[in-house]
Amino acid sequence: MAPHEADDDEPLTLQAVRDSWPAYDDDDRVAAFRSMSRPEAEDFFLDVRAQDQAWILRALRPDERRSWIRLLAPDDVADLLQAIPAEERPAYVALLDETTQKDVAGLLAFAEDDAGGLMHPRYVRIRPDLSVDEAITYLRKAARDKLGTLYYAYVLDAESHLLGVVSLRDLFVATPDKRVRDVMRTEVVVADETMDQEALARLFKQHRLFAVPVVDPERRMKGIVTFDDIGAVLEEEATEDIQKIGGTEALDTPYMRTPFPQMVRKRAGWLAVLFVGELFTASAMSRFEDEIKAATVLSLFIPLIISSGGNSGSQATTLVIRALALGEVTLKDWWRVVRRELASGVVLGLLLAPIGMARILLWQVFRLGDYTDHYVLVSLTVGLSVVGVVTWGTLAGSMLPFLLRRLRLDPASASAPFVATLVDVSGLVIYFTLASLILTGTLL
Repeated sequence: MAPHEADDDEPLTLQAVRDSWPAYDDDDRVAAFRSMSRPEAEDFFLDVRAQDQAWILRALRPDERRSWIRLLAPDDVADLLQAIPAEERPAYVALLDETTQKDVAGLLAFAEDDAGGLMHPRYVRIRPDLSVDEAITYLRKAARDKLGTLYYAYVLDAESHLLGVVSLRDLFVATPDKRVRDVMRTEVVVADETMDQEALARLFKQHRLFAVPVVDPERRMKGIVTFDDIGAVLEEEATEDIQKIGGTEALDTPYMRTPFPQMVRKRAGWLAVLFVGELFTASAMSRFEDEIKAATVLSLFIPLIISSGGNSGSQATTLVIRALALGEVTLKDWWRVVRRELASGVVLGLLLAPIGMARILLWQVFRLGDYTDHYVLVSLTVGLSVVGVVTWGTLAGSMLPFLLRRLRLDPASASAPFVATLVDVSGLVIYFTLASLILTGTLL
């Protein structure tokens, strides 16, 4: 039963709305949100994506919006505003208190995927000359407002330069008469305010941190990025990469919320490029038209040859794209990857070639097919072609992400369908070139 059909005296539970939210249409979403009790609605509102928060606010009456937008931390408000049309944003900013407006304006000055755009501008700061007892008393007072970001206390000087960091544990185990400067750690992992979110994610993974301070070039502290924030970034980045690897532009909204014209537009571009690429396959086949006419048996194995190359190329490009995203390899590692993938391609080709050759030889022996009296040479042609095409596909698939990264493009754009199309054309050239060398004087 849809939400608007439910009894008004029986509000939907938080879990029921969470489970069904992606499948609701607009009217059902409004009804479901209004059906929840206020505490559950607040929990839901704080938990959903910024795009959904923006949708909810825009669906509410203007007089209802203030209480909801003020539930959000400044960094979450900044994310929400990014999801609202630019011409509508001033009306929503006006609903905030003056302090939050300043914080949000500072966050919006950074790119959305930079550390400065992800950070919480509110964090716990203490002076180095405080006693441990005074610091603990202060932290108790600050906990209510900054509970969500109370992982560490940051020690700053009068000009907000970051001097060190102290954990709550460090403070509680220290003697009350010690000073903060005596228990703080001065070797602090920091992020520049312009650091890209992918590099920031690697920083969290490398050092296993709950929060990272964000500083400007003069090491003045601007805010913190928490593990929760970077977890959402990693999910978003992974989703975009998967969509691009699948041969489509990344969707800006969830699948079921993406308008049909936009869905078609984001998929049509890549399909058109791939279609044009496949036209070169037809051109390659026309180049070897005489060979195909002279030995029609060769045409039987074209799908086998080009698919093996496309599959190996898709495997390689997927592995390399992910390795680049995780920082496991960098541009300077390209030669090591070439050697590794070249060897992999040869070995994989040598594993597949006997399977293809056995198929031809066994079918001929047991009269399941007729591959002419020169079936041994045909099987040799197919086997060597598989080795060549798989090796080339693996090499091309692994190098294309490096080329795109070198051109400052997203490596994920080296989609598996694109690599397969590229290898289709070159695979035909390899196949028929080897056929000409091996079968000339017999079938050709």
